[in-house]
Amino acid sequence: MFWKKQNCFVLFLLGKQGGIDRLINNRNDPAGYASYNRRVRKRGIQMKSNVLHSQAQEAGIFSAYHRPEFFCELMNRGEELPEALRQVQERLAHFDIKELRYRTANAETQLYRLGITFTVYTDREAIDRVLPFDVIPRVLTAEEWAFIERGVQQRVKAINMFLWDIYHDRKILQDGLIPADLVLKNANYCQAMVGVDVPGGVYVHINGTDLIRDRSGRFLVLEDNARTPSGVSYVIENRHMMLRLMPDLASGVPLRSVEDYGLRLHRALCDVAPEGVENPQVVLLSPGIYNSAYFEHVFLAREMGVPLVEGRDLLVENHHVYMRTVAGLRPVHSIYRRIDDAFLDPLAFNPESLLGVPGLVEAYRRGNVTIANALGTGVADDKAVYAYMPRIIKYYLNEEPILGSVETHICAEPEGLAFTLANLERLVVKPVGESGGYGLLIGPHATESELEDFRQRLQDNPSNYISQPVIDLSVSPTLCDAGVEARHVDLRPFALTGKSTWVLPGGLSRVALRKGSLVVNSSQGGGSKDTWVMSV
Repeated sequence: MFWKKQNCFVLFLLGKQGGIDRLINNRNDPAGYASYNRRVRKRGIQMKSNVLHSQAQEAGIFSAYHRPEFFCELMNRGEELPEALRQVQERLAHFDIKELRYRTANAETQLYRLGITFTVYTDREAIDRVLPFDVIPRVLTAEEWAFIERGVQQRVKAINMFLWDIYHDRKILQDGLIPADLVLKNANYCQAMVGVDVPGGVYVHINGTDLIRDRSGRFLVLEDNARTPSGVSYVIENRHMMLRLMPDLASGVPLRSVEDYGLRLHRALCDVAPEGVENPQVVLLSPGIYNSAYFEHVFLAREMGVPLVEGRDLLVENHHVYMRTVAGLRPVHSIYRRIDDAFLDPLAFNPESLLGVPGLVEAYRRGNVTIANALGTGVADDKAVYAYMPRIIKYYLNEEPILGSVETHICAEPEGLAFTLANLERLVVKPVGESGGYGLLIGPHATESELEDFRQRLQDNPSNYISQPVIDLSVSPTLCDAGVEARHVDLRPFALTGKSTWVLPGGLSRVALRKGSLVVNSSQGGGSKDTWVMSV
């Protein structure tokens, strides 16, 4: 395992230096894509990229596509299909299944060679996996993206104001808009953060907002990810993969770029460095090579051009943080941490932790270093607190939420528990502290024994659960074993906050590869698509 992971890191370095593949090194070089295109042409599989006729959508890979009753991101959007989508749809229609499978196989090979994997700890035989990549993109119009962007920015602003309040004046609790026990007794509430003034009032520097679309195409927030949201590396690498493998599809399409995420992230972390520091030293703190998202840690450190460190690489002296280097100790000012709160500092939290840095929390409390995301942000993405987000937005911003929310029943409340128990077979039930699609129940798909088991769990520990109605998630055409079929998708846009909030155009589109499944998480068999945001 150690050598394998280290070898992946070596591949990254070689890729930067031209040792793996010219296309990997020149991923934005049109000549590189032209070279690939010439090789495709020599194989006799060059596809037409011009719009041919309005009937093209019924040809090729879509000839047997069943247009579902759900909102389809590419095929079923009401009376008039936006021009940007029509162009992509017609180009795709002139591919054939064999060609798509050939390019998909190339994608999986390159993903594995680059070490673009995730870890499934419950699978003893195949721990490291390539996230399945679908070559049919998910497309958003410029108008749709503008709406999403405004909604995410509004939500991030309200979340940061909420976190400042609950660690300072607690006005929202005093005014009774949200139960005090739900916040102050929350497992993610961090006493060490009480009274701490974080730079710029920013607690959530990197945020992932999970969005779905219902049967009518309306965007709804499914949940917030305000602790250590993952997956942005796939957004960027998916785009690189599409431009390498599908240049004939992307050519001339007015796509918003995703290339400057690393630069924007570094700038945001510099924005919130302690005052008076002219050239802040930023580092990315990782638990190490055995973490499920280690590839992403390496990727983001490389994109920002900052050191990737582990706890043993840092130390605290006189309440200041330093990094060990061959030239001696070097001050550290901003830490993008990918370690959970409980393991960040053995002096403040878990004394048995070997992953953290002793004394880090006190240095943070004194304002000598910035930690992103801040400690205690997990309160804001708690699934029970989620139910109050519309009220939270209106309370702090005096605005109606731009993005809607899914109706949520809190089982810790007697009415919520009673409703959930009475309608269990029609609801999705989620544990408030879990992620990755673990521990949930989808009532309509559950067996009688599973329903009875969950009834008992709810009665034994109701405060651990919330329930929501089953939403008819939108679908997108996806390459499957039987051809191109409809599969459910969601979207995770990523927002960066320093002096202002910027949202990466696109986000991670996850797709449930199992037919009929509503669970898109990679750990539950899901894959991903490149998300195309049109500039016009």
